[in-house]
Amino acid sequence: MRAAVMRDWQLRVDDLPDPTPGPGQVLTKVLACGICGSDLHMLQHGAEVRAMTAQLMGDAPAEAGAPISFEPNLDTVMGHEFCCEVVELGPGCTNLKVGDVVVSMPVAFDAKGLHTVGYSNTYNGGYADLMVLSEMLGMKVPAGLPANLAALTEPLAVGVHAVAMSRIVPGEAALVIGAGPVGLACIAELRMRGIGPIVVADYSAKRRELAALLGADEVVDPRVESAISAWKRIDGGRQLVIFEAVGVPGMIQQAMRMAPRHARILVVGACMQEDRFHPMLALGREINLQFALAYEPHEFAHALTAIAEGKVDLSPWLTGTVPVDGVPQAFADLANPEEHAKILVVPGT
Repeated sequence: MRAAVMRDWQLRVDDLPDPTPGPGQVLTKVLACGICGSDLHMLQHGAEVRAMTAQLMGDAPAEAGAPISFEPNLDTVMGHEFCCEVVELGPGCTNLKVGDVVVSMPVAFDAKGLHTVGYSNTYNGGYADLMVLSEMLGMKVPAGLPANLAALTEPLAVGVHAVAMSRIVPGEAALVIGAGPVGLACIAELRMRGIGPIVVADYSAKRRELAALLGADEVVDPRVESAISAWKRIDGGRQLVIFEAVGVPGMIQQAMRMAPRHARILVVGACMQEDRFHPMLALGREINLQFALAYEPHEFAHALTAIAEGKVDLSPWLTGTVPVDGVPQAFADLANPEEHAKILVVPGT
């Protein structure tokens, strides 16, 4: 099969052996797979993340049930935002059948333990022609839902989880810093929950336009007006929840500086570098700081249902498609926020 392979922190396209499904697994053909910002960060900062994790963990034993990590000198095929068609059943599979179109949480189980699909030397992600998935996690895509929209289930689920973790309720206001894919997912879920006003700050005009399409009440360019000033201008009185969706060093400190007294800050941007902030900024105003990662199975299912039932229109999110051979260039293209928000890998095109 054709695949975009990360090896020694370099991305290249290569031919790999077709994977084989084991007991309780299905072989699938990838129909569409979104390129996630986490994959871009992993390619750029993965070595730093591994070194920092090893330093922090020291001799501490691995947590029970933790995913098996990948070795960077071996082939790793990323891509965890996928929609696939079942082409072969492994032993013991009874729930799915050949021809079913499915999405799945990017996790695989076997006799060796739990693996994170896309960050594993054993289970490749969706930047390839074929994937092996655990049948028990496969969710059938409702008839009529295009694969390119179904593939957005995973990134939308990140926003669903972040909003749930923030405990925001109608009557409170939301300020989203960063209108990349994670921020856009938060905006979509906030709007579905009836939260408002939703203020969004991003330097990119294209991203601000997308934020407005997905339900933001006010979008601002931080070079012209600060996010907190915009909130004060249009509301300023309600309890404020700030979603930090950028994920680069310095953003938590920036969010803490702008937060009013008793605000809640939900960090959902995945910063893969060392960062620091001053606790007194939060102590003095009694700010609640929380972090959110990934999602629960029911939140993943909720995201798929919301897309299928038309509760949210994510089509503006999609700004390009590439074949597997185009993945390296797509990684470079995503560095320009004025051109792209979400590029889909569509094998065979």
